[in-house]
Amino acid sequence: MQIALAPMEGLVDDILRELLTEVGGVDWCVSEFIRVCDRLLPANAFTKLAPELARGSRTAAGTPLRLQLLGSDPACLADNAAFACTLGAPVIDLNFGCPAKTVNKSRGGAVLLKEPELLNRIVESVRQAVPAHIPVTAKMRLGYDSPNAALACAEALADGGAAQLVVHARTKVEGYKPPAHWEWVARVAERVQVPVLANGEIWTLEDYQRCRSVSGQASVMLGRGLVSRPDLARQIAAATRGEAVQPLAWPAILELLRRFWLLARRKLAPRYAPGRLKQWLGMLTRSYPEAELLFAQIRRESSCALIDVLLGFAPLDAVGIDLDQGVESRLA
Repeated sequence: MQIALAPMEGLVDDILRELLTEVGGVDWCVSEFIRVCDRLLPANAFTKLAPELARGSRTAAGTPLRLQLLGSDPACLADNAAFACTLGAPVIDLNFGCPAKTVNKSRGGAVLLKEPELLNRIVESVRQAVPAHIPVTAKMRLGYDSPNAALACAEALADGGAAQLVVHARTKVEGYKPPAHWEWVARVAERVQVPVLANGEIWTLEDYQRCRSVSGQASVMLGRGLVSRPDLARQIAAATRGEAVQPLAWPAILELLRRFWLLARRKLAPRYAPGRLKQWLGMLTRSYPEAELLFAQIRRESSCALIDVLLGFAPLDAVGIDLDQGVESRLA
């Protein structure tokens, strides 16, 4: 049984990967996708989105990282995959699941599920280009606007050489709208001879148990559910081992959030760091009532210094704010 952390563009970056894998339960994670168009990318295009390449392709907690590529040109993807392997990528993952309109318009992600033959050529080309000991894996959805071609797409990927498939149990058109059709994951697993991981709408331990029952797959990839509940993978792993499940309380989640803020401030310009914090805090509100209260205080703030105060890193009088302007009421 494997539990993977999903690649989520603009959300699960190296900072969040570090913190979420540190909590425990995650067996491996995947980088944000690296877009491949018509040329061989420079090394910094890979290391920018996957800085873990510099430390053995592992997060600070030691969790292995797979490198994900997105594109539609078999030869170009193959060349970039081969180059990524020289940079230390231990696994090449191919993205056929992204539902974003801008990505699909440029012929990337889930739109390629309309072309099973192209899926096969892409995987086959990448498989032939990378060293034999480096696996090639793929993530797919059930189709573009219908699951009718899901089995054909899965077979195309497996026949092309994919060593493992992650199946997000919705079509592109369905996006992230519930429900997830886990029964289709079972159909895919019955059709292909490679391991399959279920993905989609797993927010709680109970969701995982239902997904496992319906899909027949013990292995899963967690995305928004793990971001919204940082110890979800640990809960699932513990329950699978028959151990008592002890969810993290809010103080531990708050400490993760505070560390995230420090790392974000170190990595990002002051104009961008607050937005990243709000993005994660907003997702935490799904699982923690305390996050709603903190989000209400922070959501309008763009001052890093004031956010330092709200997170308990500095006293209010240390940031030189005029209390007559109403900030004090927002801190109450």
